[in-house]
Amino acid sequence: MAFNFLTQELAMDLGTANTVIFQDDKIVLDEPSIVAIDNNTKKCIAIGQKAKLMQEKTNPGMRTVRPLRDGVIADFNAAEMMIRGFIRQVNNKRHPLFTPNIKIVVGIPSGSTEVEIRAVRDSSEHAGGRDVYLIYEPMAAALGIGLDVEAPKGNMVVDIGGGTAEIAVISLGGIVVQESIRTAGDVFTSDIQYYLRQQHNIKVGEITAEKIKIAVGSVITELEDEPEPFIVRGPNVMTAHPVEAAITYQEIAHCLDKSVAKIESSIQHVLEQTPPELYSDIVENGIFLSGGGALLRGLDTRFSEKMNIPFHVAEDPLRAVARGTCIALKNTENYSFLMR
Repeated sequence: MAFNFLTQELAMDLGTANTVIFQDDKIVLDEPSIVAIDNNTKKCIAIGQKAKLMQEKTNPGMRTVRPLRDGVIADFNAAEMMIRGFIRQVNNKRHPLFTPNIKIVVGIPSGSTEVEIRAVRDSSEHAGGRDVYLIYEPMAAALGIGLDVEAPKGNMVVDIGGGTAEIAVISLGGIVVQESIRTAGDVFTSDIQYYLRQQHNIKVGEITAEKIKIAVGSVITELEDEPEPFIVRGPNVMTAHPVEAAITYQEIAHCLDKSVAKIESSIQHVLEQTPPELYSDIVENGIFLSGGGALLRGLDTRFSEKMNIPFHVAEDPLRAVARGTCIALKNTENYSFLMR
């Protein structure tokens, strides 16, 4: 018992866009999932927010890498550097003199293959995790929202992250029906870039498209609380002369329509496969939205009208998965759905 202080417990939502780490029920880290690497030495220069400031602004001597694409590890070395760096940041705040044993719970997409699961586990172990548990993101989101996942009733969660949209029906501590599609935040961002190029002849980077999405992102063309148009400046595609345009939320609703429709059809598909008894529970309780995509204006309204089932946006949807992994961390002995 004397060495208990040498064990550290971390709950990590390893997201395509952001990584959130909880410790002792508190957020100890919330940073973009990005690494800056020196091309000559192959060493990590910066991670998180510092690396994000360098994104799309680098010289030939360095590059920025997003280690996760579509919810899974695309660059194993960069992922390891990033996880190790984030854990070191947390440790330096708490234990500046020694490295404790780390028990960690990490959220992964429900559609992950064995190879992808192995990559997350290996990266976490190489970064210092002694006891590594994995939890599927829709299950973590349900826990984070406050649903009783072990009850004999149906709960449905739609978690729209940066790389994947996870749709799952949960009952008795297991996922009954699930679908994971790679249409989510990153696709919305590239939709906005493509739209501006086609309709306004303006070339914008990922960072600007992301700002537009946050400022005027919407999926319906009539909102009660209308955001101000976003002024975007950039080079003209043809002449490279500077141009500016005011982008309204109606334009963004039009530009995201096809991608949102793909998520709708996946929700419909999952509902079609849901057993009738669980289906009636879902109609009664509604469907819960989490992840950064849930912050798009009018998403719950559009889905509710389409499916005829009430949709609820979770409180603080961005951190629902991270909160859920934190709850799972406290109950690793009791939760049978955790994978070791």
